[in-house]
Amino acid sequence: MKTAPKNRKDRQFTIDAICDAFSLKRDAYYKFHKRYTAKKEVEQIVVGLVRKSRRTLPREGTRKLMKSLNQDFQKRHLKIGRDRLFHILRENGLLVRRKKYSSRTTNSYHRFYKYNNIIKDLKIDRPDQVWASDITYIRTINGFCYLALITDMYSRKIVGYDLSDSLELNGCLRALNKAIYHAKNTNGLIHHSDRGIQYCSNVYTQILKRKKIEISMTEENHCYENAMAERVNGILKDEFYLDQTFTSVVQAKKATKNAIKLYNSKRLHLSLDYRTPNYVHQYAA
Repeated sequence: MKTAPKNRKDRQFTIDAICDAFSLKRDAYYKFHKRYTAKKEVEQIVVGLVRKSRRTLPREGTRKLMKSLNQDFQKRHLKIGRDRLFHILRENGLLVRRKKYSSRTTNSYHRFYKYNNIIKDLKIDRPDQVWASDITYIRTINGFCYLALITDMYSRKIVGYDLSDSLELNGCLRALNKAIYHAKNTNGLIHHSDRGIQYCSNVYTQILKRKKIEISMTEENHCYENAMAERVNGILKDEFYLDQTFTSVVQAKKATKNAIKLYNSKRLHLSLDYRTPNYVHQYAA
């Protein structure tokens, strides 16, 4: 239901005619008009806050917005629940539509040794206990480039990454070396991955063994056995626009660097009690 325009010249009918048509009293109409106007003013404030937040996190979902905008709502004495926020986003075309991706970056048919899955029933309760590794593709106008990621399974922090124009081993090695270089402590650390040739190669596994990092791999080559790494891939594409087609590898690298920085430092995770990966990784007991 809408109200008549405030300016009399813009009205097709008088207020009296409208009230007669709907069997309303004038005071009832004006009370409704006051509530309607106040509601629309609140909606515009909320839309402004959402647009401002999404300048940094362009595809932040409703539940995350509820948490990140909570202080802004309180400062403005706005009582906005999740259902109302969802309604406002829907009415203003601001709901995020998720996409599905499918691309095969794993070649598990090779001569190298394949390790067992040793984290299947493991309780993960601290940072740098298990790292999950995976590779995903990024599009450019000249073809694909490939993003190697290493994510800490406790804090969800991306601890190492590399973007290269080839599926060869070097990108994964650079990501691993970055993660090891920045790690505070690798004692008792487990490296988990799929059975791809990059992760099974002698060069890669020898680095892990020299650092006394245990090796774990998916046993059935199923995405559910490395679900968290797959989830991080999807988040970077879904929420940080890494699903677009870049004009060059250089542009893709800049976008990837910025996306990972925002993911680690700004994105709230439900599984982390609405905290960021950087915070949990640094301050976890």
